Amino acid sequence: MDHLTTPRSLRVAVDVGGTFTDLQVLDERTGQTFAAKTPTTTADPSEGLITGLREAGARFGFAAADVSALMHGTTIGTNAVLQRKLPRGGLITTFGFEDVLEIGRHFRRDVYANRAEPRALLIPRALRLGVRERTRANGEIEAVLDTRHLAEIVARFRAGDVRAVAVCLLHAYANGRHETEIGAYLAKHAPEMDVALSHEVSPEIREFERSSTTVLNALLMPVVRGYLERLRARLAEAGFKAPVYLVQSNGGVTSPETAALQPARLLLSGPSGGALAAETLSARLEMPNLVAVDMGGTSYDVSIVHAGRTRQITEGKVDGLPVRLPMIDIRTIGAGGGSIARVESSGRLRVGPASAGARPGPVCYRRGGTEPTVTDANVTLGRIDPTFFLGGSMDLDAEGARVAIGEKVAQLLGVMAETAAEGISEVAVSQMAGAIRLSLFEKGLDPEDFTLLSFGGASGLHACETAEEIGIDRVIFPCDPGTLSAWGMLYSDVVHSLTRSRLMRADAAAPPVLEELCASLMSEARAVLERDGVGKDAQFFPLFLDMRYPGQAYEIQVPLDAPSDLLSAVARFHDLHMAQYAHAERHVVPEIVAVRLAATGRLQKPVQRPFKGSEGGKAKGMRAVFAAGGWQDTPVWDRAAIGTESKLEGPLIVEEEHATHAIPKGWTLRVTATGDLVANRTARAAS
Repeated sequence: MDHLTTPRSLRVAVDVGGTFTDLQVLDERTGQTFAAKTPTTTADPSEGLITGLREAGARFGFAAADVSALMHGTTIGTNAVLQRKLPRGGLITTFGFEDVLEIGRHFRRDVYANRAEPRALLIPRALRLGVRERTRANGEIEAVLDTRHLAEIVARFRAGDVRAVAVCLLHAYANGRHETEIGAYLAKHAPEMDVALSHEVSPEIREFERSSTTVLNALLMPVVRGYLERLRARLAEAGFKAPVYLVQSNGGVTSPETAALQPARLLLSGPSGGALAAETLSARLEMPNLVAVDMGGTSYDVSIVHAGRTRQITEGKVDGLPVRLPMIDIRTIGAGGGSIARVESSGRLRVGPASAGARPGPVCYRRGGTEPTVTDANVTLGRIDPTFFLGGSMDLDAEGARVAIGEKVAQLLGVMAETAAEGISEVAVSQMAGAIRLSLFEKGLDPEDFTLLSFGGASGLHACETAEEIGIDRVIFPCDPGTLSAWGMLYSDVVHSLTRSRLMRADAAAPPVLEELCASLMSEARAVLERDGVGKDAQFFPLFLDMRYPGQAYEIQVPLDAPSDLLSAVARFHDLHMAQYAHAERHVVPEIVAVRLAATGRLQKPVQRPFKGSEGGKAKGMRAVFAAGGWQDTPVWDRAAIGTESKLEGPLIVEEEHATHAIPKGWTLRVTATGDLVANRTARAAS
């Protein structure tokens, strides 16, 4: 990747969120970074991205020719799924398996319900069509593909206005020959249709999850390709010629060409940047256990760094739809600054998951919003200075926020507007704390062993209260917290996740088979990295095994040092099973379900500038803040004025351009040697 070491090079990372588009600009010569924000243009996010690049260039003094690479995290795929803005799709599967998507898994959220929950079906039954063929689980062809019905299938798809086709045949993960034949037929006879083959998208066992993932991938292909074409045209018009890398759910980046073919790998593109930032900060701060929380305008994302590493999982869900692809383990709930507060008919106060988004946004944005939000509550409570939002670039309507909360929440509850606003904040904090508890407890982890890492534009206003509720006594507010997810993308590598599914016992007979599978994966991995232009000295090939006890329906991913060192992987599996599920059957030989390889191309990492602390200054003023049922005069500090020797006692407010932090009573605040802020809870220790 020679373009990353040019004499004059600026690497730019862009995280397109639901409300704001965040940018981080890195000067690769000096290691200096610059942060910028601009409202997201939801109708076409590429428009806001270009606006952000132009504004950043004008502000920080760089031209399009100075940009050596653009790292781009996007929610275009996720939003298309959530909003069901997807093209008409069709599914080709093995005859007799047309209803796999509708049957799904036997899982009931309400165990006492007498009716099944409705399933999200992206393809209607009339467009789920079967072909006669049969491949065995070991990859042997039992019945050759009967191609006589393909012409009829294409005709039915055309009559149904199908634009995207998913091909998911039985046991294609073991042998994709028949899927390849169907793909070739469609390319010749229906070139207008996008086609996704399951053995290329998700070559894994479990028909339902593989079918769901392949369908999502197929339906997203025209959506993401259209977005990338618009982005490419806008970049060219603006004079940007630098290569673009799309951030994937696994934390790595890939080319636009690969992203257009496998867009399902972008479904957690934006949040993964925050997880990468957390892992980087874990090493820099020498804090191996972090709970990373990213609160933006629309969502609240929780990821865990344990022993210095984020956790990768092999399956997630988007709006209840399974996605069987490697991704960083991130829990997302609808609790952002734009989350709407409302009072139900029962008198219960709810916050989210509905969001006011970027347009119209919270009432205080003056863009036509009428529903009170978490941001409106913070303005009403005095936590946010309406004249200093986004560093003063956006003037907020404090009175409008107060009136909206008063009319739509306070009057219904019979309380003051300020009390209602405090209640909105408390409900939001409760929801955020619940998401963190689930993320920790399901892994067998204790909150007291962790530090909360707070970032995102809205997180600092609630971080200490959230930490208190779950029993965490230390909170980190990193540099540029409002754009930290974009900053994390600067540390991405090129990553291709490759898989071979093979069910076998992890015994003495397994290593020779593993050697064969790993050799095949390594050959494929070297080819894709060479195609990306990654030099041999920058190639890295970590191996993993999906393992389980016989009879289990779930697996645990464990590192594999080498096929010949299977015993070490088995020992790790037992240890991880004990940590996550509080029991381990060490006398039982586990099963291997799949072998995974993360074909990694190391990109040049930013050089950290040493932090130059100051002797410190004074609070820039006092502001009335509503807390604990009453107004209190509270010191307000500019972040840059807090000296390295300072130790500030809460309550206080800390302001910076893209974030505000509320430090309550019983907490102290200081600056670390790296320039990050650390808040420590003291009240519990004293009691």
